Amino acid sequence: MNAQGHSPDECRSAVGSVQDALYVLNGKWKLPIIIALREGNKRFGELQRVVHGISAKVLSHELKHLELNQFIQRRVYDTMPVTVEYELTPYSDTLNNVIYALKEWGEQHRQYIRTGVKEKKAMAV
Repeated sequence: MNAQGHSPDECRSAVGSVQDALYVLNGKWKLPIIIALREGNKRFGELQRVVHGISAKVLSHELKHLELNQFIQRRVYDTMPVTVEYELTPYSDTLNNVIYALKEWGEQHRQYIRTGVKEKKAMAV
């Protein structure tokens, strides 16, 4: 048992679950793509404009990965030229709490780092 009362097997299982989540959401682009699609369905070019700095090649790769993991759905319309839109699936809603928690932690971390930098500068003077 560790300090929190968890067995080594429970800890390994928890680490495995976290690794699974990080594997699916890894990289700097997947969450921004999901967040962009929360505003509504988008075509490839629209996504590329909204997700600043992403290349077409990387966007294509990330969209395939998100579709494979059932966070988004690709809809092809029989138009001339063919229209393709990307939309969130109901399963993507399971990320709501994760995204919110990451946002909250990111804000706290940014403030913590800024405060630490200010304190170090003040001590150096």
